[in-house]
Amino acid sequence: METSNHTVTEFILLGFTTDPTMQLILFALFFGVYSVTVVGNVTLMVLICNDPRLHTPMYFFIGNLAFLDFWYSSVYTPKILTTCISEDKSISFAGCVAQFFFSGGLAYSECYLLAAMAYDRYMAISKPLLYSQTMSIKLCAFLVAASYFGGFVNPCFITKRIFSLNFCKDNVIDDFFCDLFPLLKLVCGKKDGYQIILYYLLASNVIAPALLILASYVFIIATIFRIRSTQGRLKAFSTCSSHLVSVTLYYGSILYTYFHPRSSNSMNGDKIVSTFYTVVFPMLNPMIYSLRNKDVKEALKKLLK
Repeated sequence: METSNHTVTEFILLGFTTDPTMQLILFALFFGVYSVTVVGNVTLMVLICNDPRLHTPMYFFIGNLAFLDFWYSSVYTPKILTTCISEDKSISFAGCVAQFFFSGGLAYSECYLLAAMAYDRYMAISKPLLYSQTMSIKLCAFLVAASYFGGFVNPCFITKRIFSLNFCKDNVIDDFFCDLFPLLKLVCGKKDGYQIILYYLLASNVIAPALLILASYVFIIATIFRIRSTQGRLKAFSTCSSHLVSVTLYYGSILYTYFHPRSSNSMNGDKIVSTFYTVVFPMLNPMIYSLRNKDVKEALKKLLK
Protein backbone atom coordinates (compact mmCIF):
# COMPACT_ATOMS: atom_id res chain seq x y z
CA MET A 1 0.00 0.00 0.00
CA GLU A 2 1.21 3.47 -0.76
CA THR A 3 1.76 5.74 2.18
CA SER A 4 0.01 9.07 2.44
CA ASN A 5 1.69 12.29 1.51
CA HIS A 6 1.94 14.16 4.81
CA THR A 7 2.77 17.44 3.01
CA VAL A 8 -0.93 17.68 2.09
CA THR A 9 -2.47 19.39 5.12
CA GLU A 10 -5.51 20.82 3.37
CA PHE A 11 -7.51 20.71 0.16
CA ILE A 12 -8.99 23.54 -1.93
CA LEU A 13 -12.65 23.17 -2.95
CA LEU A 14 -13.28 24.95 -6.25
CA GLY A 15 -17.04 24.83 -5.75
CA PHE A 16 -19.38 25.93 -8.53
CA THR A 17 -17.98 29.22 -9.78
CA THR A 18 -15.37 31.90 -9.14
CA ASP A 19 -17.64 34.76 -10.17
CA PRO A 20 -18.39 36.90 -7.05
CA THR A 21 -21.93 37.79 -8.14
CA MET A 22 -22.84 34.17 -8.85
CA GLN A 23 -21.33 33.15 -5.52
CA LEU A 24 -23.67 35.55 -3.69
CA ILE A 25 -26.64 34.25 -5.66
CA LEU A 26 -25.65 30.66 -4.85
CA PHE A 27 -25.20 31.60 -1.18
CA ALA A 28 -28.76 32.97 -1.03
CA LEU A 29 -30.09 29.92 -2.87
CA PHE A 30 -28.32 27.34 -0.71
CA PHE A 31 -29.14 29.25 2.48
CA GLY A 32 -32.82 29.18 1.54
CA VAL A 33 -32.72 25.47 0.70
CA TYR A 34 -30.88 24.61 3.92
CA SER A 35 -33.29 26.69 6.02
CA VAL A 36 -36.27 24.87 4.53
CA THR A 37 -34.47 21.54 5.02
CA VAL A 38 -33.82 22.19 8.71
CA VAL A 39 -37.30 23.54 9.45
CA GLY A 40 -39.07 20.83 7.44
CA ASN A 41 -37.20 17.84 8.85
CA VAL A 42 -37.12 19.10 12.46
CA THR A 43 -40.86 19.90 12.31
CA LEU A 44 -41.60 16.43 10.95
CA MET A 45 -39.56 14.81 13.73
CA VAL A 46 -41.34 16.90 16.39
CA LEU A 47 -44.78 16.05 15.00
CA ILE A 48 -44.03 12.32 14.93
CA CYS A 49 -42.66 12.36 18.49
CA ASN A 50 -45.49 14.45 19.96
CA ASP A 51 -48.62 13.11 18.24
CA PRO A 52 -49.77 9.62 19.38
CA ARG A 53 -51.59 9.10 16.06
CA LEU A 54 -48.20 9.09 14.34
CA HIS A 55 -46.71 6.43 16.61
CA THR A 56 -46.89 3.74 13.93
CA PRO A 57 -44.15 1.78 12.10
CA MET A 58 -44.53 3.87 8.93
CA TYR A 59 -44.03 7.16 10.77
CA PHE A 60 -41.23 5.67 12.85
CA PHE A 61 -39.31 5.14 9.61
CA ILE A 62 -40.29 8.56 8.23
CA GLY A 63 -39.07 10.20 11.44
CA ASN A 64 -35.74 8.44 11.15
CA LEU A 65 -35.52 9.44 7.49
CA ALA A 66 -36.11 13.07 8.51
CA PHE A 67 -33.28 12.82 11.08
CA LEU A 68 -31.01 11.25 8.49
CA ASP A 69 -31.78 13.94 5.90
CA PHE A 70 -31.15 16.73 8.43
CA TRP A 71 -27.76 15.20 9.30
CA TYR A 72 -26.96 14.42 5.67
CA SER A 73 -27.61 17.96 4.45
CA SER A 74 -25.56 19.39 7.33
CA VAL A 75 -22.49 17.50 6.11
CA TYR A 76 -22.41 19.59 2.92
CA THR A 77 -24.37 22.82 3.08
CA PRO A 78 -22.55 24.75 5.85
CA LYS A 79 -19.25 24.29 3.98
CA ILE A 80 -20.88 25.30 0.68
CA LEU A 81 -22.18 28.50 2.31
CA THR A 82 -18.75 29.27 3.73
CA THR A 83 -16.96 28.85 0.41
CA CYS A 84 -19.56 31.05 -1.33
CA ILE A 85 -18.89 34.12 0.83
CA SER A 86 -15.27 33.56 1.85
CA GLU A 87 -12.09 33.89 -0.13
CA ASP A 88 -10.73 30.92 1.81
CA LYS A 89 -11.87 27.83 -0.11
CA SER A 90 -9.76 25.40 1.91
CA ILE A 91 -10.83 22.41 3.95
CA SER A 92 -8.41 20.75 6.34
CA PHE A 93 -7.15 17.23 5.71
CA ALA A 94 -9.03 15.99 8.80
CA GLY A 95 -12.14 17.92 7.73
CA CYS A 96 -12.00 16.32 4.30
CA VAL A 97 -11.64 12.87 5.86
CA ALA A 98 -14.65 13.49 8.12
CA GLN A 99 -16.79 14.88 5.30
CA PHE A 100 -15.89 11.97 3.01
CA PHE A 101 -16.66 9.40 5.73
CA PHE A 102 -20.03 10.84 6.78
CA SER A 103 -20.97 11.58 3.17
CA GLY A 104 -20.64 7.91 2.23
CA GLY A 105 -22.03 6.54 5.48
CA LEU A 106 -25.16 8.66 5.45
CA ALA A 107 -25.79 8.18 1.72
CA TYR A 108 -25.59 4.40 2.02
CA SER A 109 -27.60 4.40 5.26
CA GLU A 110 -30.39 6.19 3.40
CA CYS A 111 -30.27 3.50 0.70
CA TYR A 112 -30.76 0.79 3.33
CA LEU A 113 -33.40 2.79 5.21
CA LEU A 114 -35.43 3.22 2.02
CA ALA A 115 -35.19 -0.57 1.59
CA ALA A 116 -36.50 -1.07 5.14
CA MET A 117 -39.37 1.32 4.38
CA ALA A 118 -40.17 -0.68 1.24
CA TYR A 119 -40.44 -3.83 3.39
CA ASP A 120 -42.73 -1.94 5.77
CA ARG A 121 -45.02 -0.97 2.88
CA TYR A 122 -44.98 -4.58 1.64
CA MET A 123 -46.16 -5.83 5.03
CA ALA A 124 -48.83 -3.10 5.28
CA ILE A 125 -50.32 -3.89 1.85
CA SER A 126 -49.69 -7.62 1.45
CA LYS A 127 -50.36 -8.73 5.03
CA PRO A 128 -52.49 -6.03 6.69
CA LEU A 129 -53.92 -8.35 9.37
CA LEU A 130 -50.43 -9.28 10.59
CA TYR A 131 -48.93 -5.84 10.08
CA SER A 132 -49.12 -4.49 13.64
CA GLN A 133 -47.92 -7.76 15.10
CA THR A 134 -45.07 -8.28 12.63
CA MET A 135 -43.77 -4.71 12.47
CA SER A 136 -43.09 -4.44 16.19
CA ILE A 137 -41.07 -1.60 17.68
CA LYS A 138 -38.18 -4.02 18.21
CA LEU A 139 -38.13 -5.03 14.54
CA CYS A 140 -38.43 -1.39 13.39
CA ALA A 141 -35.58 -0.33 15.67
CA PHE A 142 -33.49 -3.26 14.44
CA LEU A 143 -34.08 -2.32 10.79
CA VAL A 144 -33.07 1.30 11.44
CA ALA A 145 -29.96 0.24 13.37
CA ALA A 146 -29.08 -2.24 10.63
CA SER A 147 -29.45 0.54 8.04
CA TYR A 148 -26.88 2.66 9.84
CA PHE A 149 -24.58 -0.30 10.41
CA GLY A 150 -24.76 -1.37 6.77
CA GLY A 151 -24.28 2.21 5.62
CA PHE A 152 -21.19 2.94 7.71
CA VAL A 153 -19.29 -0.36 7.48
CA ASN A 154 -17.90 0.08 3.99
CA PRO A 155 -17.11 3.82 4.31
CA CYS A 156 -14.75 2.89 7.17
CA PHE A 157 -12.82 0.76 4.69
CA ILE A 158 -13.12 3.20 1.79
CA THR A 159 -12.03 6.22 3.83
CA LYS A 160 -8.96 4.43 5.15
CA ARG A 161 -8.01 3.30 1.63
CA ILE A 162 -8.48 6.69 -0.02
CA PHE A 163 -6.63 8.78 2.54
CA SER A 164 -3.72 6.36 2.75
CA LEU A 165 -2.93 7.06 -0.90
CA ASN A 166 -0.28 9.54 -2.00
CA PHE A 167 -1.77 12.91 -2.98
CA CYS A 168 1.23 14.19 -4.90
CA LYS A 169 -0.35 15.86 -7.92
CA ASP A 170 -2.27 18.73 -6.39
CA ASN A 171 -4.59 19.60 -3.51
CA VAL A 172 -7.31 21.30 -5.60
CA ILE A 173 -10.63 19.41 -5.66
CA ASP A 174 -12.85 20.35 -8.60
CA ASP A 175 -16.07 19.90 -6.63
CA PHE A 176 -18.01 21.41 -3.73
CA PHE A 177 -17.20 18.57 -1.31
CA CYS A 178 -14.66 15.80 -0.78
CA ASP A 179 -16.01 13.16 -3.13
CA LEU A 180 -14.45 9.93 -4.37
CA PHE A 181 -13.72 10.69 -8.02
CA PRO A 182 -12.23 14.19 -7.60
CA LEU A 183 -9.96 12.82 -4.86
CA LEU A 184 -8.77 9.95 -7.04
CA LYS A 185 -7.70 12.50 -9.67
CA LEU A 186 -5.20 13.89 -7.17
CA VAL A 187 -3.59 10.51 -6.53
CA CYS A 188 -0.32 9.58 -8.21
CA GLY A 189 0.88 6.08 -9.01
CA LYS A 190 -1.27 3.06 -9.80
CA LYS A 191 -4.88 3.40 -8.74
CA ASP A 192 -6.78 0.99 -11.00
CA GLY A 193 -6.86 -1.66 -8.29
CA TYR A 194 -8.30 0.81 -5.80
CA GLN A 195 -10.91 1.97 -8.28
CA ILE A 196 -12.13 -1.60 -8.87
CA ILE A 197 -12.46 -2.20 -5.14
CA LEU A 198 -14.19 1.11 -4.59
CA TYR A 199 -16.60 0.61 -7.48
CA TYR A 200 -17.51 -2.78 -6.03
CA LEU A 201 -18.14 -1.31 -2.58
CA LEU A 202 -20.19 1.54 -4.02
CA ALA A 203 -22.25 -0.82 -6.14
CA SER A 204 -22.84 -3.22 -3.24
CA ASN A 205 -24.20 -0.41 -1.05
CA VAL A 206 -26.48 0.95 -3.76
CA ILE A 207 -27.48 -2.09 -5.81
CA ALA A 208 -28.15 -4.44 -2.86
CA PRO A 209 -30.77 -2.15 -1.24
CA ALA A 210 -32.19 -1.37 -4.68
CA LEU A 211 -32.81 -5.08 -5.30
CA LEU A 212 -34.56 -5.37 -1.93
CA ILE A 213 -36.78 -2.41 -2.84
CA LEU A 214 -37.51 -3.90 -6.26
CA ALA A 215 -38.44 -7.26 -4.73
CA SER A 216 -40.76 -5.56 -2.22
CA TYR A 217 -42.55 -3.66 -4.98
CA VAL A 218 -42.93 -6.76 -7.10
CA PHE A 219 -44.89 -8.35 -4.25
CA ILE A 220 -46.76 -5.09 -3.60
CA ILE A 221 -47.84 -4.79 -7.25
CA ALA A 222 -48.89 -8.45 -7.30
CA THR A 223 -51.01 -7.84 -4.19
CA ILE A 224 -52.60 -4.70 -5.65
CA PHE A 225 -53.59 -6.54 -8.83
CA ARG A 226 -55.39 -9.14 -6.70
CA ILE A 227 -57.61 -6.42 -5.22
CA ARG A 228 -60.89 -6.46 -7.13
CA SER A 229 -62.21 -2.93 -6.62
CA THR A 230 -60.58 0.06 -8.31
CA GLN A 231 -61.01 2.12 -5.15
CA GLY A 232 -59.23 -0.56 -3.14
CA ARG A 233 -56.33 -0.60 -5.60
CA LEU A 234 -55.98 3.18 -5.50
CA LYS A 235 -56.07 3.20 -1.70
CA ALA A 236 -53.39 0.49 -1.52
CA PHE A 237 -51.19 2.29 -4.04
CA SER A 238 -51.56 5.63 -2.25
CA THR A 239 -50.00 4.16 0.90
CA CYS A 240 -46.70 3.62 -0.91
CA SER A 241 -46.79 6.41 -3.51
CA SER A 242 -44.74 8.85 -1.38
CA HIS A 243 -42.07 6.23 -0.77
CA LEU A 244 -41.98 5.35 -4.46
CA VAL A 245 -41.45 9.01 -5.41
CA SER A 246 -38.69 9.32 -2.81
CA VAL A 247 -36.92 6.19 -4.03
CA THR A 248 -37.13 7.25 -7.69
CA LEU A 249 -35.66 10.71 -7.07
CA TYR A 250 -32.89 9.54 -4.75
CA TYR A 251 -31.77 6.47 -6.65
CA GLY A 252 -32.14 8.19 -10.02
CA SER A 253 -29.70 10.94 -9.06
CA ILE A 254 -27.22 8.78 -7.16
CA LEU A 255 -27.07 6.07 -9.85
CA TYR A 256 -26.52 8.69 -12.54
CA THR A 257 -23.72 10.30 -10.53
CA TYR A 258 -21.73 7.14 -9.94
CA PHE A 259 -22.40 5.02 -13.00
CA HIS A 260 -22.50 7.30 -16.04
CA PRO A 261 -19.37 7.80 -18.19
CA ARG A 262 -17.23 10.64 -16.87
CA SER A 263 -15.30 13.32 -18.73
CA SER A 264 -13.91 16.73 -17.92
CA ASN A 265 -16.69 18.32 -19.94
CA SER A 266 -19.38 16.73 -17.77
CA MET A 267 -17.95 17.98 -14.44
CA ASN A 268 -20.38 20.89 -14.09
CA GLY A 269 -23.29 18.59 -14.89
CA ASP A 270 -22.04 16.12 -12.30
CA LYS A 271 -21.95 18.88 -9.70
CA ILE A 272 -25.57 19.80 -10.41
CA VAL A 273 -26.73 16.19 -10.10
CA SER A 274 -24.67 15.73 -6.93
CA THR A 275 -26.28 18.86 -5.51
CA PHE A 276 -29.69 17.30 -6.02
CA TYR A 277 -29.17 14.21 -3.85
CA THR A 278 -26.91 15.91 -1.29
CA VAL A 279 -28.71 19.23 -0.76
CA VAL A 280 -32.06 19.39 -2.57
CA PHE A 281 -33.38 15.89 -1.86
CA PRO A 282 -33.22 16.26 1.97
CA MET A 283 -35.41 19.36 1.55
CA LEU A 284 -37.97 17.54 -0.62
CA ASN A 285 -38.53 14.51 1.61
CA PRO A 286 -40.60 16.31 4.29
CA MET A 287 -42.79 17.71 1.53
CA ILE A 288 -43.17 14.33 -0.17
CA TYR A 289 -44.27 12.62 3.05
CA SER A 290 -46.48 15.39 4.44
CA LEU A 291 -48.18 17.46 1.71
CA ARG A 292 -50.66 14.70 0.82
CA ASN A 293 -50.72 13.16 4.30
CA LYS A 294 -53.87 13.88 6.28
CA ASP A 295 -52.45 12.64 9.60
CA VAL A 296 -49.39 14.90 9.38
CA LYS A 297 -51.50 17.92 8.44
CA GLU A 298 -53.81 17.34 11.41
CA ALA A 299 -50.84 16.90 13.73
CA LEU A 300 -49.39 20.19 12.46
CA LYS A 301 -52.68 22.02 13.02
CA LYS A 302 -52.82 20.61 16.56
CA LEU A 303 -49.24 21.76 17.25
CA LEU A 304 -49.92 25.29 15.96
CA LYS A 305 -53.06 25.80 18.07
